[in-house]
Amino acid sequence: MVVKGQLDSNRTEPESFWDILQEMDLAVTTTVLLVPCVVVITAGLFYLYGTVTSLLSKTSVRNKVVVITDALSGLGKECASVFHQGGARLILCGKSWEKLEALADDLANASDPTLTFPPKLVLLDFGDMDSMPEVIAEILECYGCLDILILNSSLKVKAPAQSVSLEMDKLLMDNNYFGPVTLAKGVLPSMISRRTGHLLLVNSIQGKLAVPFRTTYAASKHAVQAFFDCLRAEVEEYGISVSTVSHTFISGSASGTETASKSIWSFLYSQKPLGVSPDEAATAIVKTLSSKRKEVVIAPSLPKVAIYARSFFPNVFFAVMAAGVKNAAALENM
Repeated sequence: MVVKGQLDSNRTEPESFWDILQEMDLAVTTTVLLVPCVVVITAGLFYLYGTVTSLLSKTSVRNKVVVITDALSGLGKECASVFHQGGARLILCGKSWEKLEALADDLANASDPTLTFPPKLVLLDFGDMDSMPEVIAEILECYGCLDILILNSSLKVKAPAQSVSLEMDKLLMDNNYFGPVTLAKGVLPSMISRRTGHLLLVNSIQGKLAVPFRTTYAASKHAVQAFFDCLRAEVEEYGISVSTVSHTFISGSASGTETASKSIWSFLYSQKPLGVSPDEAATAIVKTLSSKRKEVVIAPSLPKVAIYARSFFPNVFFAVMAAGVKNAAALENM
């Protein structure tokens, strides 16, 4: 009897159901409380990182000499505002002196004159190639040098290839290729001598992806993209950065007013919801200058997929483009 009692006294009684349930409740409660805290802390860190990065990007242009072509466009004005408030020494280029003066007045009225520099203005028309030597000299005389050149101007035409005249072809090439290239080559010696500088080309996604009815426009964008891709490697040894920022189109510009087409390929370019706002593009430009990224594509998923499809599945891409043209023709005949 004693032995049996001893055995009974050493036996471990099993935990009750309520004990197990309480332990599970404690673990579940801890998990439920811990997971949201981790999520909130992670989100806060990402937000803090983005805020700090944004502030550093904006201050990275302080005291820098920044040239903006086509400063009178929606994107040009947005970039001018951002860089002016960031303390850059702006040189604004455009076709209309009166509009440039009005833009300079708007910038001055919206900023603290003790923290900013009054913009300098230069008349620039890429359609007039004969004036380019004088324009380049005037730009360099403003401050004696420049740190950043933002090539923003663009001319667009949408029409069947056979209906575009040779004069229009030349005008497109002057505005989209020869003009930007000539200006970049004109300021390069100054950057090379100082072994610093940044050339940023605002290009269209059609520098990578050709869409029907924009033959000369796409050709000019492909040409200027290739030029700056080649130039990037040539000037890297001099400490000069070359970046390209390609977008679908800037909403609010002339391309944003195109009539929406119901063809298949129209979703790659002409649908307004796929456009980029000027402030989004300007933010991307500031970040690109700060990080010195070589290439940035600002576009929704579908155009980006089309770029890869063109490279890896060209026959499929060509078939989709052709089907889009046939679809557009059928809709017009209805």
